[in-house]
Amino acid sequence: MKIAIIGAGNLGISIAKGILNSKGSNYMYLTKRNPTQIYSFEKYGNVIITSDNREAVKKSNILIFAVQPSQLEEILVDIKDLLNSKHVVISTITGFSIAKIESIIGAKHHIILSMPNTAISVGKSMTCICSNKKGQSKIDLAKAIFNKMGHSLEIPENQMQAATVICASGVAFWMRLIRATTQGAIQLGFDFKEAQELAMYTCNGAARLLIDSESHPEAEIDKVTTPKGCTIEGLNEMEHQGLSSSLIQGIVASYEKISTIKESQL
Repeated sequence: MKIAIIGAGNLGISIAKGILNSKGSNYMYLTKRNPTQIYSFEKYGNVIITSDNREAVKKSNILIFAVQPSQLEEILVDIKDLLNSKHVVISTITGFSIAKIESIIGAKHHIILSMPNTAISVGKSMTCICSNKKGQSKIDLAKAIFNKMGHSLEIPENQMQAATVICASGVAFWMRLIRATTQGAIQLGFDFKEAQELAMYTCNGAARLLIDSESHPEAEIDKVTTPKGCTIEGLNEMEHQGLSSSLIQGIVASYEKISTIKESQL
């Protein structure tokens, strides 16, 4: 596959690393207004760095757009005359709908919306995808690309904003929980390095346990809570302090904010 990542900022670079580290492409273009910041990617071989989006589109068939929302329309207008039936247009831009992309380049093209998160750089992204009618035939291709860098799930377009909160913003939410656990471990006597190691690997193990067993969180909680034990004592205190309710309220607040952002772009 010949892949072009249009906009090698933080997310674009994470996607590039994920694809290259998983050997998901033997040929890649990376574009950026100031390409000097990403010349280090040339060490991978067969990676071409440029500020010329048109050149990247001409030489690639999978186009992954990772630019700012305010930049996408201008870029699509600039390259739309180069698009052909072999191109697959994959947008990672929050709030930029399929209908809006079709209004610029036409509905005859394969258009896919994707929502990866920054864990894609280490092959652990949760990526949600959807497509226009034409792009439905390329969904499996898109999933194959993103499955090399984690896990992908096809969902309806009207759920993409919610998925952005759970999966993209969710990385920050989980980081804060890991940090809080680390701070708790320090208070119990561990040094910072030990505390963070304990928190990270316990979090990783809990997620892996649910993925591999296909179990429910409460079923796994029941296995480690004994009558009058320390686990249930800690859980009850966390709930008394509002752990679950504050998480849910934070998720809803993020969703309300992203909905406001979308409305302002219409």
